[in-house]
Amino acid sequence: MIEVRLFATLRKDRGKVMQLPASEFSDGVSILEHFAIPREEVAIFLINGFHSKPEDPVKDGDILAIFPPVGGG
Repeated sequence: MIEVRLFATLRKDRGKVMQLPASEFSDGVSILEHFAIPREEVAIFLINGFHSKPEDPVKDGDILAIFPPVGGG
């Protein structure tokens, strides 16, 4: 299984933490497509706590954390 953790506005209508079967996903792009998250809505993409790119491969046991751009002042 791949654990996907969504943060802030990405959680809306999607959930907070989800488990996905690793056999159905080869990289972060396929996971973003699964959740219908456009690339421009992703500011930080972590695989097992390390900054990564959505094009990077994912495997069974990985934990992904996906953050949108954050504004504020």
